[in-house]
Amino acid sequence: MIRIDKLSKRYDKDYVLNDLNCSIKDNSIYGLVGANGSGKSTLLRIIMGIYEPDKGNILVDDELVYDNEVMKQKMVFIPDDLFFYPGYTLLDTAKYYASMYKNFDMAYLKELASLLNLDLNKKISTFSKGMKRQCALICAIATNADYMFFDETFDGLDPVIRNTMKKALIKQMNKKNTTIVMTSHNLRELEDICDNLGLLYKGGILFESEIDTIKTNMFKVQISLDREFSESDFKDFNILNFRKQGSVATIIIKDLDGKGKEKLEKMNPIILDYLTLTLEEVFIYEMEALGYEFNKFV
Repeated sequence: MIRIDKLSKRYDKDYVLNDLNCSIKDNSIYGLVGANGSGKSTLLRIIMGIYEPDKGNILVDDELVYDNEVMKQKMVFIPDDLFFYPGYTLLDTAKYYASMYKNFDMAYLKELASLLNLDLNKKISTFSKGMKRQCALICAIATNADYMFFDETFDGLDPVIRNTMKKALIKQMNKKNTTIVMTSHNLRELEDICDNLGLLYKGGILFESEIDTIKTNMFKVQISLDREFSESDFKDFNILNFRKQGSVATIIIKDLDGKGKEKLEKMNPIILDYLTLTLEEVFIYEMEALGYEFNKFV
């Protein structure tokens, strides 16, 4: 388990991370979203022990990671700005990873490379941006590390390859009880793979939730009654947003007890649509409820 307690990091006088608190469960995929420059990459590098925090602690399996070689053997990190040694082929790179990770699975790497049509003996410098990202991802997966960190995980990948890599990551998590943390500025990119999502803003986690929970207790209601009505008629509901145009109202509600639709039906509506929200809509309305505009974050 990863525990982050009152973490702060600054460059010169500016805090990139400020009093950040977060817990990431074992055997899960945690997505970290935020605008460019919000501190996502810095946070991953501190968790990996690449950077030392100015304040606070990060514990992985109840141990500090900075200058801890034993813990770093359990972790692998793929940054946004990929680096490969000049002249290295994919096989050369895989051997390099194998020299650092005792549980590196070369057979599985070759299996993934074949699946993705990546030539093991071709210089990576000749590959496209997307192919380089694939090389980095499959090398990381083949380490069999307990903790995997990916910055802008699927950047440059086409939809088919992105879906293939997501399946490979999920398979790895289920096979080895791996904990995966991935960042993106694109919420939709992480929606179908992550167990939890956190929104990073001004150095802290502004909002986070389990995806299954948040997507099953918030709904968009479109309703029309046979009489004039206003928001006050729905005072018994947990309303995040209410808009009315003409005779039809669109209401965003939190339905924690699962009885929202039943209560609305008792109002004998002329029109009633009870719709689940996309994850992006959930974040938009949660941010509005907190007094923020979502488009400032992602």
